[in-house]
Amino acid sequence: MGDKGYQGIQKLHSNSQIPQKKPRGGKLTCEDKKSNQELAKIRVLGEHVNRKLKVFKILSFTYRNRRKRFSLRFNLIAALYNYELRLPQTEFA
Repeated sequence: MGDKGYQGIQKLHSNSQIPQKKPRGGKLTCEDKKSNQELAKIRVLGEHVNRKLKVFKILSFTYRNRRKRFSLRFNLIAALYNYELRLPQTEFA
């Protein structure tokens, strides 16, 4: 799944899904608009996860430590994120 910038991805991965582009001088059909909205709903979930994980600067910048430890650190960050998902959400007044 990607955004409209990944137009060539379908040549590499046949099962990828990208939104329909509006043709030049034309309009999208209602079906294409609905399809794009459904893809956007799914894609935004992944974008939210990416944002939450990038709070940890180790995932935002070039990793400069030993490669051997990167997977351990990434797994720890993912575990923290998954743990946070299980916590009850509290609202602040």
